[in-house]
Amino acid sequence: MRPRPPIKGRGIFSGTSLVIAALAATAAALLYPLWSYANRQTAAGATVLSTQTVMTPYGPLSAQDRDLITRVRLAGLWELPAGELAEQKGTTAAVRTAGQHLVDGHTSLDAHVRTVATQLGVPLPNEPNDQQKQWLDTLRAAQGQDFDRQFAGLVRLAHGRVLALVAQVRAGTQNSLVRDLADDANATVLDHIKVLEATGYVDFAALAKDLAASPTPVPTPPAVDPDAAVPLAPSPSESYSLPPATTSPPPRTSSS
Repeated sequence: MRPRPPIKGRGIFSGTSLVIAALAATAAALLYPLWSYANRQTAAGATVLSTQTVMTPYGPLSAQDRDLITRVRLAGLWELPAGELAEQKGTTAAVRTAGQHLVDGHTSLDAHVRTVATQLGVPLPNEPNDQQKQWLDTLRAAQGQDFDRQFAGLVRLAHGRVLALVAQVRAGTQNSLVRDLADDANATVLDHIKVLEATGYVDFAALAKDLAASPTPVPTPPAVDPDAAVPLAPSPSESYSLPPATTSPPPRTSSS
């Protein structure tokens, strides 16, 4: 028997069916993430997203931005009194000079961070965290060259930890106030690092080991009005002008 000739059009219909099936699969793959995201928007994940980043007149404010603001405030709450102790108890001129830089730097930086926190509605702590209180207790109990070593080591470690965060936030923040604060914090931290290392008491091997360990987490700040943040003494004599609020570029007009 002769083989039956193929039915005309079968190949065309078969090819068309494959194309339609492929298009349908592609559409499903594209729509699934949207459907899934829409479902997540009605779940708890939407609340997390909305609380992590909020819009402000100065640009989006992320959780990491708020973390930097909190850390800058906390740094001043213990490093300024540590600097005062160094001015009083340091056995060398270099240690006393480092203490003076800490007092001057954090007095100025604290004024800046309180201004930024007020503008952005970020609550600030009014006392050091538990780890920082322990460091201050250690410095108060230490005497002589032991104080010099403890002061240089502890404060240099704290500055090394915050420097990495400052750089990370400065590189990615979309908020103009946070960028300005990060610039100020970066300059202050670098100055303090240099004067601490100039004391000759920084153990770089121990420092590298401590920095490689997990840093102490910053506790959640209390729910207080940022306007109520108590200024660090001595009171700053300078004020800070704020960057302008972020604005969209004006619409382009077509020339006639």
